[in-house]
Amino acid sequence: MAAPPAAASACSGERWPPLESSPEVFNQFMWSLGVPQGEAEVHDVYGLDSDALAMVPQPVLAVIFCFPDPPESSSHPPEGVLPTEHKQEASDDMYFIKQIESLGNACGTIALLHAVGNACSENLLDNSCFDLFFKSTASMDPYERARVFEKDDDIARAHSLAASAGDTELPDDVEEHYICFVALNGTLYELDGMKGGPIKHGSTSPESLLQDAVHIIKDIMHKIPNSMNFNVMVLSRTTK
Repeated sequence: MAAPPAAASACSGERWPPLESSPEVFNQFMWSLGVPQGEAEVHDVYGLDSDALAMVPQPVLAVIFCFPDPPESSSHPPEGVLPTEHKQEASDDMYFIKQIESLGNACGTIALLHAVGNACSENLLDNSCFDLFFKSTASMDPYERARVFEKDDDIARAHSLAASAGDTELPDDVEEHYICFVALNGTLYELDGMKGGPIKHGSTSPESLLQDAVHIIKDIMHKIPNSMNFNVMVLSRTTK
């Protein structure tokens, strides 16, 4: 799969510069925020055929997809409004955070929050940035979490450091967007902070999460035929 380094959403903002879609960037970023290095690691997916998917380190905890964000999908819904088709999609066990307009290019970090928050938040380093953030926002709704995230200087500082660590210089007006796929209670969920809520995509399992997510990813790619700027990464459990 042709996948040059890609970046974040179409909204700009100096506090939340775009992140390069690189395992090295995401690993150093999440490890600095409290995910133990021996717990999980981000890896590239080098192709979407069965042979390439078989090479991906297992078990896969989450799938992170970076793709060109069509202009018609980049608008933010009014504050506090959830589209009716998504209202009933979220489970009480699901961690979901909105990408409000003031968060600029934060969608790479939001995708990482969705991955870690739904896959390994119980194993974070005590009193780390992520540990404190997830504990303090656990009972909040997606918009309240976004407001807390917006004001979190420690995560914003780590985000800026991660943005400056990539090999590719990225402009503020990038047109790529990050989303995340996770398995929860036997269901595949698409988590996109720009959407009204988690989107169900049918049944899945920890063993088939990657393959099931790739079906959705291929469909998204098919709808954006004139671009090669796609990248797929996974968050995998580190095997002891």
